Amino acid sequence: MKKSFVPIVTEDAHVLVLGSMPGEASLRAQQYYAHPHNLFWKFIFACAGIEFSVDYQQRLAALRVLHIALWDVLQQCRREGSLDSSIEKDSEHPNDIVALLASLPQVSKICFNGQKAYSSFKKHILKTSPELALRYQLVIMPSTSPANASQSCHVKFARWQDELSGVEL
Repeated sequence: MKKSFVPIVTEDAHVLVLGSMPGEASLRAQQYYAHPHNLFWKFIFACAGIEFSVDYQQRLAALRVLHIALWDVLQQCRREGSLDSSIEKDSEHPNDIVALLASLPQVSKICFNGQKAYSSFKKHILKTSPELALRYQLVIMPSTSPANASQSCHVKFARWQDELSGVEL
């Protein structure tokens, strides 16, 4: 079983970004979005208007600048490799996202980093807490994974920038 990380939380978060489950590079490094070709951190730094850094503490600081909390929908699962499509459906166990949201009263938007994050949220979280769909703006973002080659980097970034810059602070 592969296990997710603890959430990255800033008390004044207005956005919660949810991935599905960390990939192999992230699990080895024990850092969110550690694969060098994943665009997540490049997008975060660009949206924050600060110079890109590979230093993980600076990456976490960039999340604070944008008032973003970060976690994964799945707490654990079985998966060969890093692809979301390889997650064994019967092995999915969700994180307690409802409790996390209760601790972050200023969050108004949940952005899903890819379709799998949203489908797992819908299956495991919305099924038992459908009121979340009324309380939060739910936005499926283009995946920042290098496996998502269906859209150009520029198209993906424009979407991330639109959603992260339009947050009411």
